[in-house]
Amino acid sequence: MEDLEKLRYPIGHFAYPENISDEDIKQWIIAIETLPQRLIDLVGDFSEAQLETPYREGGWTVRQVIHHIADSHHHSYTRFKWALTENRPLIKVYEEKLWSELIDAKTAPINLSILYLTALHAKLVYMCQRLTPEDLKKSYIHPEGNVNVSVAENIGKYAWHGNHHFAHIKNLAERKGW
Repeated sequence: MEDLEKLRYPIGHFAYPENISDEDIKQWIIAIETLPQRLIDLVGDFSEAQLETPYREGGWTVRQVIHHIADSHHHSYTRFKWALTENRPLIKVYEEKLWSELIDAKTAPINLSILYLTALHAKLVYMCQRLTPEDLKKSYIHPEGNVNVSVAENIGKYAWHGNHHFAHIKNLAERKGW
């Protein structure tokens, strides 16, 4: 039996560097930019049965994971915009577990979310590549713990988030021999 923590966090938890370098930002943007195509390459030939397979016991199906990535990154994009246009706004969280139980997350073709991610990430990358050092310091407040999250940190979080869920699917495919 594989360790549950390794199945849940295959690349570990997000580690925010104390001092974010320009290279960190560059690598995070590359991860965001390449995620849609990496997902297409990974799941493009999956059957319906494969899409309905949970990445771990008790976890979301591949389909739900892909729709979750789109939902989460949609929220992230809005958080970037709020942080860049308002003074430390308090963001709204969403109930991701409940969203994953909605009909679209459970049954919609994954292509809908992959196409959405492709467009969303193109816009996000365009914006992130043009942020100034002052922009990177702007922030929002996450209501869970009143945590201040900078734009720079948010880039890292969502690069990690995409890689985290990509690893869920990739590891499942490797375990199953797909």
